[in-house]
Amino acid sequence: MAKIRHPRLFSKYFNIDPARLASMGIMDPVLNVDTKLFIDPLLLSRSSHQAIATDAPVSFRKYFENIIRLLRSTRCRDDVAWREVTRRLLIREVKWTCIGYGASSIRGRRSARSLTDRLVQTAKEIVDLGITDPELFSLLPLIEDGIGPDLISDLTTVAILNDLAAFTAQIALHLSIPTRSFTFGDHAYQLPVNPTERKLVPVLLLPRDILSALPVASDWSEVADAAAKTSELRRRVNRLIGNIWAAKTRKEKAFLRSTVLSSREAFQTLLDTVRQATTDPYDIDRDTEGLFKWRSVFQTVATQYPLPLSLAGPPSAIIAKAVVDAIVAQFQSLVEDKGLWKLLWNGNKPHREKVSQMLFFAVAESYCQANNIDVTPEADTGSGPVDFKFSSGYSVRILVEVKLSNNPKLIQGYKAQLETYKASQRPVHAIYLVIDVGKLGDKDQKLLDVKNVWNFSSPVSEVIFVDGNVRLSASQRRA
Repeated sequence: MAKIRHPRLFSKYFNIDPARLASMGIMDPVLNVDTKLFIDPLLLSRSSHQAIATDAPVSFRKYFENIIRLLRSTRCRDDVAWREVTRRLLIREVKWTCIGYGASSIRGRRSARSLTDRLVQTAKEIVDLGITDPELFSLLPLIEDGIGPDLISDLTTVAILNDLAAFTAQIALHLSIPTRSFTFGDHAYQLPVNPTERKLVPVLLLPRDILSALPVASDWSEVADAAAKTSELRRRVNRLIGNIWAAKTRKEKAFLRSTVLSSREAFQTLLDTVRQATTDPYDIDRDTEGLFKWRSVFQTVATQYPLPLSLAGPPSAIIAKAVVDAIVAQFQSLVEDKGLWKLLWNGNKPHREKVSQMLFFAVAESYCQANNIDVTPEADTGSGPVDFKFSSGYSVRILVEVKLSNNPKLIQGYKAQLETYKASQRPVHAIYLVIDVGKLGDKDQKLLDVKNVWNFSSPVSEVIFVDGNVRLSASQRRA
């Protein structure tokens, strides 16, 4: 799986106060790691940035109106117009925005040709119904399996690329950010350069208020809520498309698709319903998905809570283990004694496990950078371990697998998953770091029992427990 190494924040590289970007309503991108947000075309006209709100919707409509015009003129599959539509929809991810699903890199992959063929076919069917509204493309993730918000976000980015470039150039000038000239179409823009890329590529800054964790037109529950808002719309939905958001299986989704594409009125009803849905940008400050919490830790923890580390001699397994053990102990102290447990929670529910893994990675990376030592943490972008290894090329590796206590496969992860990693990575040491956020039950004792009796072929993996449960405030404790 892909790894994250040495994340580079835009604000840090260009020496800009992150709070200043936030006050300007601009997302602070990580230059070498994609943030899992998407540009929602339904948010463009509501942006507080006038240049985006005024120009981007026009660009979006013009781009897709041209595609619709081509679709209306095509007479058969693979004629000239069909091939031109395919060319325009067969896009690469616009990596300069640093958003999307490519969590370890901003290098996008060309969407599969088969997916693009289905995209063109579905769009053609919709246009043949008499629908010419460019926003029809926003609805495709709802009715076409395999078309997700990342693809719609990429298409939207292509459509409004010049508007984003002009917006970024304006911000760069205002903040005195060094730039280079980049040309898109017939226009040249002065844009910041991404220092993490091998080729000369720009960074495009994005308004926070056009970004969504999951666009409304990808979420049936939001559409269902919108259908209930007005009696007239509810009657149309019930009569024409029924309870389509209940579809779960592939067969049900196929029926959903045929229902929505059965008539112009049926599709128009879905389009009107989506427009009624509550469309709000992702609230970065609340960060309910935990996409940004690790950044604050990465930026401040080593300064607020210094941890002196050093390599007292040439790199060795013993020295590496000592460094990693010190970082794990510091992470435990930060969670249990310094309030880091708060970042593990979204209200009264624990965040998903990936958030805790990224928090641990942020702590480890921050201390390694602060002490200028050669032990380099790498965070797996899937559900894998944080892998400590010597960046100078030595084969010494220490694995730290971070799990939450509510993980139903907690015991299995220790018995099988971590040992599989150990077999492939051949580490000198492995730690199973369990963060207690509830539902631990007797799993702690079971883990220790396994640790004591399991006949591993390599040194037994250490088990460490961290109390990440919600603490009562001082006033509550006194009461």
